[in-house]
Amino acid sequence: MQSFRTELESPVVEKDIIELANKIELFHNGKIDEEKFRSLRLARGVYGQRQEGVQMIRIKLPYGKVLSHQLRRISEVSDEYSRSRLHITTRQDIQIHYVDLNRTPELWAELERDNVTLREACGNTVRNVTASETAGIDVNEPFDVSPYADALFKFFLRNPICQEMGRKFKVSFSGTDEDTGLSYMHDLGFIAKIENGVKGFKVMLGGGLGSQPRHADLFYEFLPSDKIIPLMEGVLRVFDRYGERKSRAKARLKFLLKDIELDAFKVLVEEEQNAVEYKTVVIDENNYTASKPVSVTAPKLEIENTKAFKLWKSTNVIPQKQEGYFAIGIKVLLGDFYTDKARLLADLVEQYASGEIRLSLRQNILIPFVKEDLLPYFYVELEKLGFVEAGYNKAVDITACPGTDTCNLGISSSTGIAEELERVIKAEYPQYLENNDLVIKISGCMNACGQHNMANIGFQGMSIRTKDKLVAPALQVLLGGGNLGNGNAYFADKVVKVPSRRGPEALRRILNDFEANAKGQLFVDYYKEKGEKYFYQLLTDLSNIENLTQEDFIDWGTEEQYVKAIGIGECAGVVIDLIATLFLESDEKIEEAKDAFNNKVYSSAIYEAYRSMVNSAKAILLSENIKTNTQAGIIKQFDELFVETKRVDLGTSFSDIIYQIKVFPPSEDFAINYINTATKFLESVRAFREEQVEVKS
Repeated sequence: MQSFRTELESPVVEKDIIELANKIELFHNGKIDEEKFRSLRLARGVYGQRQEGVQMIRIKLPYGKVLSHQLRRISEVSDEYSRSRLHITTRQDIQIHYVDLNRTPELWAELERDNVTLREACGNTVRNVTASETAGIDVNEPFDVSPYADALFKFFLRNPICQEMGRKFKVSFSGTDEDTGLSYMHDLGFIAKIENGVKGFKVMLGGGLGSQPRHADLFYEFLPSDKIIPLMEGVLRVFDRYGERKSRAKARLKFLLKDIELDAFKVLVEEEQNAVEYKTVVIDENNYTASKPVSVTAPKLEIENTKAFKLWKSTNVIPQKQEGYFAIGIKVLLGDFYTDKARLLADLVEQYASGEIRLSLRQNILIPFVKEDLLPYFYVELEKLGFVEAGYNKAVDITACPGTDTCNLGISSSTGIAEELERVIKAEYPQYLENNDLVIKISGCMNACGQHNMANIGFQGMSIRTKDKLVAPALQVLLGGGNLGNGNAYFADKVVKVPSRRGPEALRRILNDFEANAKGQLFVDYYKEKGEKYFYQLLTDLSNIENLTQEDFIDWGTEEQYVKAIGIGECAGVVIDLIATLFLESDEKIEEAKDAFNNKVYSSAIYEAYRSMVNSAKAILLSENIKTNTQAGIIKQFDELFVETKRVDLGTSFSDIIYQIKVFPPSEDFAINYINTATKFLESVRAFREEQVEVKS
């Protein structure tokens, strides 16, 4: 096994990293099925890249908070294992690319020395918990949501109920009714509220983007803060058991809600509360370590370009609720910056602010707790780093996913067109440098990592084919999306598909029309007034592919002729299991159950035993080429095909055995009995499998 330095305080983390190293070795030796190994590494932040032989590493940074020492550590890791570039995602993570798979355990260990994790940054898990980047400083917030986002992140990290779900699960916190956390497009979205002096949240459920965007349902108008963790545990248990697993395209929570509807889903969640160990979880804000500003005298200096400084202050400086302090927004083009600048930024905020930065959902950086008299100094220092471009969170600040640069699923370039559109706005529409009512977003494919279908103006990467069967890069133009606040929003309409090279002209027409006719309306209101057909007529001639030029076959950001090349997407960790791998996992889950029991974490012990039994039943079904889907379906199929036919004798139904998890609370006695039951069940089905093999041989 590869040796690597951990020097970690947490034995749980060290065990995690050693396990990844062991599984990499087993994979190389052909002992683990390739697709199952993919699922395992994705849950540890290791994501296959478009370029063969290298990995993208996603670093999980809850609610985008990064301390100075953590930013330095991430920079060191990028220098050592990657290419010294950092990419901010639309979920407040940082990604680094071109990493050797064999070095990922060592990389992870280095990050954990400063309490930075890869765990569950990808795969069918609870992804990074996001929040308003202004949480804790917003003048309009009823309270700081950071401690609540932090507590929820910690509670569900490594929690067995959400390690191998049918699909990923996304959670957000919004500090105000402006809903800057975008609750309406999350599986669970929380908006801070206070009722009768009690802190709590408006709860939105089942939102999502992708090819079929869905507006989240209102789940609770108000839920006290001590109920959010038990509620989420119930939601995850139901999603894990009943969520689709066969068809990746239908496996998100939004599709389960569509099938069984909200009221029935709420009943299932309430039924799960008997199995939830903690009926209330009080989140003590006093236990949350908030960054505090340093006290420092402002250096004396003069601003050479006072006009540029004034514009920067008007677009990039945000007043805080803490009197005398401001937050500084840094517009990061496409979310990409380099480690040399990251280190200097870490030093700057440590010496003159609060020693932290916040990464935003629009791929930017926010520096909180800057004293008013230090603003000129920060401007001068940030200017040296190229970090004073005006237009933070304004129309010129375009969001884009990596697209065909590195992503397997990218169809056309999102970064290339984003750079060109920003150039057009700066050169031809300078008034939009200070406009924060127009949101432009770009994704390289339908999966919406760039959040294009919730933007006022969105572009989705596609391709077009001519009569001569030539393929050119294209963009689907979407219009009319917008965040209305307090959990309400519009998703954008698909208006027209145009060759990518005509994207800038499409934007010009849209903006020119808006400038001439909107009469002060917000874009989202203007679009609703005019409608989809109006904009289709405005743009439809651009969709003509009978008059393509040679340039139209060259995508933005490249000089080579376009070739459509889509790899296997790993966003959901598609899993095709071998029987031996499944039995191995069942053994591992029982061992995990025993470890949790010995540590007196009975709820986790019970769930690991439950996962083992579902896994074992699935193995037997697959051994006879029986297709499986949901966990509930697996349990039902096993009863019908093996227990009721007497092929496997359990003394009772499999449903009665396994669904004890819903009947009995997570006590010590039930935990040990349930683990023993899972162990006996594994022995029974393994013996059955051995008989199958003997008969076939």
